[in-house]
Amino acid sequence: MPHYADSLASLVREHKSPLVVGIDPRWDQLPDSLRQGDSLADRAEAYRRFSIGVIEAVAGVVPAVKPQAAFFEELGPAGMAALGDVIARARGNRLQVILDGKRNDIGSTAEAYARGMLGEASPWGADSVTVSPYLGDDSLAPFVTTAIERDAGLYVLVKTSNPGGALWQDKLIDGKPLYRHVGEHVEHLAEKTAGECGYGLVGAVVGATYPEQLSELRQAMPHTWFLVPGFGAQGGAAADVAGAFDASGLGAVVNSSRGVIFAYNRPEYAQFGQDRWQDAVQQAARDATAQLCDATPAGAL
Repeated sequence: MPHYADSLASLVREHKSPLVVGIDPRWDQLPDSLRQGDSLADRAEAYRRFSIGVIEAVAGVVPAVKPQAAFFEELGPAGMAALGDVIARARGNRLQVILDGKRNDIGSTAEAYARGMLGEASPWGADSVTVSPYLGDDSLAPFVTTAIERDAGLYVLVKTSNPGGALWQDKLIDGKPLYRHVGEHVEHLAEKTAGECGYGLVGAVVGATYPEQLSELRQAMPHTWFLVPGFGAQGGAAADVAGAFDASGLGAVVNSSRGVIFAYNRPEYAQFGQDRWQDAVQQAARDATAQLCDATPAGAL
């Protein structure tokens, strides 16, 4: 199997897009046609149908999708079954799947998370997962080992997009903010696992809402692929993420969730209406890609 980062780079180049579409189904924003019944099972089925509809709309337009596990988990077993179907459908449509669960623990528990989620051989079948680093290196090691074995990837939280992240991430330790210490460790792991494209299996979550730190970390982490949240509905503009990329337009994928998947609710896509909500999703994904290519090195793809 090809190296995770090489596969991602190939898909980004093929589609000439660094956009990741976040799949965050929210009951009150779904098209009316999908909101039939109100039991947990009904909602899970609506989430499944909606998410698969998003996948069908963006397949061939973007390289990856990022299902947010929390929206499925809150619905219990039916929601988790729906998430499994969504991941399988995305992979069947040649989309890389970043499972956003921000998991981690130590020892055998971390191993179980990694074995359960990472790679085609796992029950969940995700190409990569998001993980928290704050239990230390022994909590990341099982994910790295499994990623190597299965040609999968992971994205470690380094500098997140939310305002509250600064409470811990910006704390100075030995004269440097904590996020820089975490970033150095992630870069070390990425360099050790680099593929032909120059990037490793271990990536970093770095938010679009902190463009100066984004550029700073790109310089400090040349082998680390970035997953960049915060673009679009969270306030990050396309120009804010320019520093995440290398000169060839690789090195980062930029997530947009609500701004794409609920595009039919946005005034600029009102012409599609609820009946053509998938067309609105596809157009929003194309427009977001165009914005990123116009304002960042991704235009060189």
